[in-house]
This record gives sequence, C-alpha cells and structure tokens, in this order.
Amino acid sequence: MNELIELAIELQSFCVRRNWKFCFIGGLVVQHWAEPRTTKDVDITLLTGFGGEESYIDEWLRHYEPRRADAREFALTRRVLVLWSKSRLGIDIALGALPFEENSILRARDVEVFRGVSLRFCSPEDLIVMKAFANRDLDWRDVQMTIARQKETLDWKYIHEQIEPLVMLKEEPEIVTRLERLREKHGRM
Repeated sequence: MNELIELAIELQSFCVRRNWKFCFIGGLVVQHWAEPRTTKDVDITLLTGFGGEESYIDEWLRHYEPRRADAREFALTRRVLVLWSKSRLGIDIALGALPFEENSILRARDVEVFRGVSLRFCSPEDLIVMKAFANRDLDWRDVQMTIARQKETLDWKYIHEQIEPLVMLKEEPEIVTRLERLREKHGRM
C-alpha cells in the first residue's frame, strides 16, 4: 500500500471517530475517476459550516503539524487548513460550508482502493465542478481526463446546476464556456 493511501486511511479514521462529515477531493480522487497522476498530498473537504470552524481547526492542530506558522489564521480567512503528516506528506483540508460542498459530501461514494479498504471519494461530477471552479491549468487537465474517462456516466444537468451559481459568485462565467468546450470535445461518444 502506498504512503498516500495509508495517510488517507488515517485521515478518514480521524474524521469517522469524530463523526465529522467529509470526503476526499483532489489528486487522489483524480487517480480514481480520471487517470493516475502524481500527487504529493491528500485533500479533504470537511463540513464545518460557517462559525465554529475553530473547534475543527484546533482538533487537527492537536494531532498534525501545521505547514505554515499562521496555519490557524490562514484556515480561518482562506478556509483551507494546511498540515503535514508524520511522514511529511501534505494534508489540505477545505473547510466546507457552501451548499455545493455539503451536497458533494452527501453524494460522496465509498470506493474500494484495496481489497477490503474503502475511502470516501467525491463523485466525478463534484470533482469536475471543484476543478473547473479552481480554474487552474492542472485542474482543467483533470477536468478533461475525468470527462474523457467518465463520459457515459456523467450527470451534466447536475454539473451545470452546481457550477453556474459558483461561477456567478466568482464572476468568471467563462468557466462554464470552457467546461462546455471540453464536454463537446471529450464527452461525446
């Protein structure tokens, strides 16, 4: 079993023991829904809501080393807690509160990564929404590969229902246009 999977199992157990709502996102999930690619961290969306995030942050910080001196303050303002595992792998915890984040956690699936070992992965649709919203080159490659690999099963109505309000909030409607171009190019059989 590789180090990232071992860390993901550890983090999942950490969340489950506390009855926290969460799912894995990012590179580890891309490896399942799209294609294997290099990743050096484990990403999680943790449903914290707005207000009260401090208790979640402080609990993580009691058990994991912060990756920056101002990790607590950074998490409270940027809504991402950045930590190190004991073996110095990165841990990124997105503090979820938006309806989309809650939906993605509710829609998450237990995916068997090794015989008898499952991890709670966001759906391919939610991965596409998150990656498109992030709007970085690597994220668009992940979107493209997820569309190409999952094309027969994707719920495009759901994807649009989720991405459109987010891009309005971000004031970047061109994200939807770019997503549609990728759907046309890679999502048709």
